Amino acid sequence: MLGRLNHVAIAVRDAEKAAKIYGAAFGAEISAALPLPEHGVITVFAVLPNTKIEFIQPLGETSPIAKFVERNADGGIHHVCYEVPDIVATRDILIAEGARVLGDGEPKIGAHGKPVLFFHPKDFSGALVEIEQS
Repeated sequence: MLGRLNHVAIAVRDAEKAAKIYGAAFGAEISAALPLPEHGVITVFAVLPNTKIEFIQPLGETSPIAKFVERNADGGIHHVCYEVPDIVATRDILIAEGARVLGDGEPKIGAHGKPVLFFHPKDFSGALVEIEQS
């Protein structure tokens, strides 16, 4: 059911600036900034050989990560994302096991153009978990 780690997301004030060191120091491919109004963020990815680092910055004052960035001015790990073969089936299994899906429970299209869902950190040892259909 659980696939590979797709990415680790770091919430920052300026995603493009934060990603630069990964390109310069590690030779990572850096994506263009992509605004995701439905999620309230701007994303930039640093692509590594075995996973990605996603830098997310608030898109406006009402962004769901605005308070996180305000509390963590230098940035901080926001969530981890795992690939799953069937997002709806995985959602239903996780809910049956007691995990709480955030939002309305229906997958939304994420930064990779694939369906995603987020689950409450209190149900995953303090980590906000995103699942993405592979």
